[in-house]
Amino acid sequence: MSTPALAKPLDPQEDARIQQELKAQGNLPRHIAIIMDGDRRWAAERNLPRTEGHRFARESVRDIVRACGQLQVGVLTLYTFSTENWNRSRLEVQALMRWLREVLREETAELDRNNVRLNAIGRLEGLPKSVQQALRKSLDQTAGNTGLLLNLALNYGGRSELVDAFRTLAAQVKHGQLKAEEIDESHIGKALYTAGMPDPDLLIRSSGEMRLSNFLTWQSVYTELWVTPIYWPDFRRQHLYEAIRSYQQRQRRFGGA
Repeated sequence: MSTPALAKPLDPQEDARIQQELKAQGNLPRHIAIIMDGDRRWAAERNLPRTEGHRFARESVRDIVRACGQLQVGVLTLYTFSTENWNRSRLEVQALMRWLREVLREETAELDRNNVRLNAIGRLEGLPKSVQQALRKSLDQTAGNTGLLLNLALNYGGRSELVDAFRTLAAQVKHGQLKAEEIDESHIGKALYTAGMPDPDLLIRSSGEMRLSNFLTWQSVYTELWVTPIYWPDFRRQHLYEAIRSYQQRQRRFGGA
C-alpha cells in the first residue's frame, strides 16, 4: 500500500515569522478546542481502509500540539473519542483504542520534554483497562509540567458531562453540603469535567461540518467558531494560524452592546 501525500510542512523561517506576528497582534485564545473530523472520508477518498485515516491523523495532532505550545496557548482540548463513537463498527473501535494506547505510550516522552501537561475528560472508567493504564501513566509522567495543558476528551459527551455534573450537585444537596436554591452557574461550572479551566475561546472543526456534535455543550455558549473543509489528516499548523487570525479579528461582546 503506497503512502498518501500529506500536507506540506511549513518552512521553519516562515513559521517563526507567523508566530511572531500572531503574538504581536495580541489577544491569542487562551483555550482552543478542536473537533478532529474527516479521518474516514480522507481515507475513503484515497481508497484506504477507514482506520488508516485515524493513523495518518496522528501527525496532525503532533503538529498542532507543538504549535500551540510554541504560541503559549494555555489549554488545547481535542475531541478524541465521543460517547457516540462506540456505535461504530467493532473493528474500527478496536483500532481507535489501539491507536490511542500506542499514542499515549509513544508520545508522552515528547510531551514531557516540551513541558506539556496531559489531562483527560469524560467517562474514563468506560475505556478499556489497557487504555486506562496507559493514560494513567502518561498523566502521572506529565503531572508536574507547567506549559500547555493538553486536554483529551475521551468517552466524552457534552450531555453526559452535564448529567454527571447534576448528579454531583444532587449528591451535595442530599448530604447537606449545598442548598438547591443556592445553585447557580458557578456551581455547575465547578462540577463539570473542565472545572478550573477557562471556557474555550476558539473552537475549530475540520471537514466542513457545521455542528458541535455534543462537544463542550455548556462551555461553548460564547465560543468563537471556525470551520474548515480540510480533513483532519491534512490539518496542519498553517490552518491553525488561519483560525487564530480570524479569531483575533473578531469582537467578542458576550451578549453586550
